[in-house]
Amino acid sequence: MHRTHTCGELNLSNLGLEVILSGWVQKTRDLGGTTFIDVRDRYGLTQLVVNTDDADDLRTKVKDLGREFVIKVTGTVLERSNKNLKIPTGEIEIKVSNLEILNVAKLPPFMIEDETDGGDELRMKYRYLDLRRNPVRNNLILRHKMAQEIRKYLDAEGFLEVETPVLIKSTPEGARDFVVPSRMNPGEFYALPQSPQTFKQLLMVSGFDRYFQIVKCFRDEDLRADRQPEFTQIDCEMAFIEQEDILNMFEGLTRHMFKNVKGIEFEDFPRMHYADAMRLYGSDKPDIRFGMEFVELNNIVKGVGFPVFDNAEFVVGINAKSAASYTRKQLDELTDYVKRPQIGATGLIYMRHNEDGSLKSSVDKFYDEEQLKKWSTAFATEPGDLVLVLAGAKDKARKQLNELRLEMGNRLGLRDKNTFAPLWVIDFPLLEWDEETERYHAMHHPFTSPKPEDIAMLDTDPGNVRANAYDLVINGTEIGGGSIRIHDRKLQSIMFKHLGFTPEEAQKQFGFLLEAFEYGAPPHGGIAFGFDRLVSILAGLDTIRDVIAFPKNNSGRDVMIDSPSTIDDKQKKELSIETTA
Repeated sequence: MHRTHTCGELNLSNLGLEVILSGWVQKTRDLGGTTFIDVRDRYGLTQLVVNTDDADDLRTKVKDLGREFVIKVTGTVLERSNKNLKIPTGEIEIKVSNLEILNVAKLPPFMIEDETDGGDELRMKYRYLDLRRNPVRNNLILRHKMAQEIRKYLDAEGFLEVETPVLIKSTPEGARDFVVPSRMNPGEFYALPQSPQTFKQLLMVSGFDRYFQIVKCFRDEDLRADRQPEFTQIDCEMAFIEQEDILNMFEGLTRHMFKNVKGIEFEDFPRMHYADAMRLYGSDKPDIRFGMEFVELNNIVKGVGFPVFDNAEFVVGINAKSAASYTRKQLDELTDYVKRPQIGATGLIYMRHNEDGSLKSSVDKFYDEEQLKKWSTAFATEPGDLVLVLAGAKDKARKQLNELRLEMGNRLGLRDKNTFAPLWVIDFPLLEWDEETERYHAMHHPFTSPKPEDIAMLDTDPGNVRANAYDLVINGTEIGGGSIRIHDRKLQSIMFKHLGFTPEEAQKQFGFLLEAFEYGAPPHGGIAFGFDRLVSILAGLDTIRDVIAFPKNNSGRDVMIDSPSTIDDKQKKELSIETTA
């Protein structure tokens, strides 16, 4: 027997019990007459004690121990004199009677502690060691608990978990596909799914009116902190429903997860139209944990001779409450921040509402105090407030101010990771114009239904057609998105036409779906949650890497197993892939 108990469960109720523990050596402390050893497994850590009057062979083995050695010990549970109440086992220790070294270990390349000295790349290269650390292990335990609660909720609501294919057909919409050559069909390729979209719609046609899957998806796109080439979705679809049914069902799922995993209950899920989100926050995923809504200034600031404002299409600003005390150095830092290439603003204008009630701006040469009072009224400023203003093309200025708003939220401590603010964003545009390709693209995907009252505008004013689509946003992060789907072949064909497909191209790519619609497709819709993002939000992390067991780096590489890698010429020949000379 390797163990009678884990390293995280013994306490004062076990005093006098002979036990067997197995695990990894966290550290040893030789105090001369006594040696203490911390042994660790997945469940926790227990202190062992060996004295100088113990058997010679036992003391010899203890002297040979190094960090991360795998050991098995037999001993008796005693009460500790120096208790550590920060851990569950901190009131007891094990008086060792026998110790067996199950495996020796090299010195790890970084400290396997909560606060490690290992950088990201080093920890990813030795991920199997990184996973021994409490913070990373706890993230994966959180992920497991969330998956169980998701299944529990959806099963209780009548959803069936159905697996869909991983080797599918490449489609031209969305991100780039990862493709897989077919050996048995030379010159032809599978694609890995960006989502199970068409399959879950076909399940609705099949009569499975409530489907879900916690599923791997793949997108060959540029990476960032919240994006990996392979990621996990909570993929769901329902038939015989309307938008309100979807929103209520998945509000329920979100409430269930937060309550049962984190003990957090939400009062409500506000809803915001896409147009209002862009107007008030410059983002379709606004962080509503704090205010700082946009104020448009065109009718207040133009026409007084300040060329930056007079020549701009759009002037817009925010009121940073209680930030008027910012020094010139801090304001210069904000100016440099918005001038970064990632943001692209040309400058920043500010106005202070001083504690004495006076108003001072960085453009006092053009605006006297009477004119600044109009700014103050527009922003509803109070003594101590700081107004920050950007100018430029409307869409760009809004995006730039969104970044500045989030930065100010961080600087003013308004984005507490332990506070959660959910929001539904609804009524997205159905289509968006791409200047590069000079055609419309689906803002969500080609199967999203337009608002019934907007269908007539598809031929006359496609850019103003609204989608029956919705996103669930928490703390400025989109964690889920979906739509009511098109379930009529004629309307789906019209949609393909507006996306630039010829009838032949539409038939080649999606003929199977169009044909399925002719066999009695019910009204249906669904949603997909980004499971990795959702776990990272509950874990209070800015990156999804540490909630994934074996993640890729920003180049899409797994540095632990050195993947992707080359394949030999024999494999290439079998797959009908040309080899280089």
